[in-house]
Amino acid sequence: MTSAPDIESRISACPACIAAPAAQDIARRGMASPDLMLSLPQVHCAACITDVEAALLGVEGVRDARVNLTLKRVAVRAEGVTPDILVGVLGAIGVEAHELDPDLLQATEADRQGRDYLMRIGVAGFAMMNIMLLSVAVWSGAGEATRDMFHWISAAIAFPTVIFAGQPFFASAYRALKGRRLGMDVPISLAILLASGMSLYETIHSGRHAYYDAAVMLIFFLLVGRYLDYRSRAAARSAAEELAALEVPRAFVWRDGAEVELPVADLRVGDHLHLRAGGRLAADGVIIEGRSEMDRSLLTGESLPVSVGPGAVLASGEVNLTGPLTVRLTAVGRDSSLHRMAQLVAAAESARTKYTTLAERATRAYTPLVHLLALSAFGGWLWASGDLRLALNIAASVLIITCPCALGLAVPAVVTAASGRLFRQGLLVKDGSALERLAEVDTVVFDKTGTLTTGLPEPADLEGLGEAAGGVALALAAGSSHPLSQALAGALAARGTMPAALDDLREVSGCGVEARYRGRIVRLGRADWVGAEGEGTWLCLGEGRVHRVRYRDRLREGAAEAVAALQDLGLSVRLVSGDTVPAVAALAERLGIADWQAAARPEDKARILADLASGGHPALMVGDGLNDTIALAQAHVSISPASALDAARTASDIVLLGRSLAPVAQAVVTARNARARIKQNFVISIGYNLVAVPLALCGLATPLAAALAMSASSITVSLNSLRLK
Repeated sequence: MTSAPDIESRISACPACIAAPAAQDIARRGMASPDLMLSLPQVHCAACITDVEAALLGVEGVRDARVNLTLKRVAVRAEGVTPDILVGVLGAIGVEAHELDPDLLQATEADRQGRDYLMRIGVAGFAMMNIMLLSVAVWSGAGEATRDMFHWISAAIAFPTVIFAGQPFFASAYRALKGRRLGMDVPISLAILLASGMSLYETIHSGRHAYYDAAVMLIFFLLVGRYLDYRSRAAARSAAEELAALEVPRAFVWRDGAEVELPVADLRVGDHLHLRAGGRLAADGVIIEGRSEMDRSLLTGESLPVSVGPGAVLASGEVNLTGPLTVRLTAVGRDSSLHRMAQLVAAAESARTKYTTLAERATRAYTPLVHLLALSAFGGWLWASGDLRLALNIAASVLIITCPCALGLAVPAVVTAASGRLFRQGLLVKDGSALERLAEVDTVVFDKTGTLTTGLPEPADLEGLGEAAGGVALALAAGSSHPLSQALAGALAARGTMPAALDDLREVSGCGVEARYRGRIVRLGRADWVGAEGEGTWLCLGEGRVHRVRYRDRLREGAAEAVAALQDLGLSVRLVSGDTVPAVAALAERLGIADWQAAARPEDKARILADLASGGHPALMVGDGLNDTIALAQAHVSISPASALDAARTASDIVLLGRSLAPVAQAVVTARNARARIKQNFVISIGYNLVAVPLALCGLATPLAAALAMSASSITVSLNSLRLK
């Protein structure tokens, strides 16, 4: 027997709470709950991701390692390995790393890096303007002594500026070389040193031309490009960062009979938390006292507040709108639903796709090619012209202009923006490759009960009852605990029907409910019991007057819109259910689904999906029941509602957090747009190099122009990715 509080808990539990237990299974299979988290403040490209993960996977005891480029972190699953060991391994390959508390989701390191970029940009810009003022005198025909003096003054300004403002590039290049690898900052640093060294050579030998202004301007524009790239990433704001915004730093709990304010890190399971009106819940819990309304919009996308009372399950991140509540905490810190959702999203953003792999391979092959091109350009121009200064200039331009930064950004920026967009639409992506697979589907297979429908009956055609019969039916149904009776009572009350006055109301187990109305027996229940022929629920008003009460499955919110939108996208929609033929046929007709199958067993659903795959039709499976688990795992990509069973949610790639099914079609659109943006980014990156590299090799691009072009390509890729927002 289920107690009343348990029933209320189930009814009022939010989708985020329902989805949270599945994270435990996901953690065993993926990166939902990493054992260690390291901050990587200096990583900025696809080559960094590959080097870091390869180094960590080479450590004994490390089972998996995933870098999140947006958050500049690596999540590690390991046994018997301490953070100090991993920090040392990364330091050996020249990558700065720091241990990070997995309970902290804030991106404070990224904020600090943004301020650091701005400071160095300011210094470089100030020095650049002063050197350009000194250069005016040289360009206007100053004498040799004056020219040399201005060159030395420019050198005095330029070299400290180059050392300070260029530190991010030099430090990254040094760590890369120390680790015996070639990162993207190695050619950039070499180009800066070439421009500065060439200028000093000219100054020492009283040359007519020095390029201190170009060297400092080069750093200035490189820093501006790096900062704009940082801001573009910040604008994308991954879903994990949006979940971080829901964190509560402190909470009020009862300890030793008194209310005390504690940091969230000090909360314990079993604590009684006092949640004031307007406050945000800091951990998962169950209400033990008070009634209120909760705002779950940021977690589930549901805009309407939900009424809650004693026994209701709450998730961290929800906002209490009206009355004070006392909540007994059931999960805190890393075990809370908010933290588990953040870990799922971060793992999805770090997942490998064929596009990610392609970009990483191209980047790793590209880096040594840059140096070979620059060396070839230097040797060729020195042999052809005999001009060392010209050869060095062209070599520096080639080093800068061929930097594959845009290629490294092509995939991560899109995945981050797409994951954030889907989360805001109410979809939690558990597997990063799901986006890629979702964009490929041409068929959608829906389960019926619990997916397209709520699984709750809905009375139909009540108009035929009439006012008198409706009043009797309402009074009888209200006196029964049967789900069909409760659904009938709710529907009639919603229509404004007034209950009739009955006497001797009683429920007959297994038959229905009966009473006395105006001296005669009236009944609501089984056909044979009320004296009718057929099946289903009947109302008997006495003297052979019977009325059939018809029911149909109640559609899930947004089901009709989702099916119509998917069909408009050109997808084939199929309904496969284990329900009876009449029920499935009625629903298919109601939703406009021409292809349906009833009485399907779990193995039948899996076979249908296998046949679709073998026939070249990658399918999306949307289901919620235990009988859908095999099909969800068999499908090309799968989605399950948060109200689904744990097994179904674990088998699916994406969890639908809200009640509405409409985001399913939106997810397909977002996935297709993400695939298009990735391909566009590859075209931009490759097209840029096809145009820019020959110009640099031919001597038609100065180092300064190369810096501008390289920065422009990276920003173009980032902005193109942000169009997904």
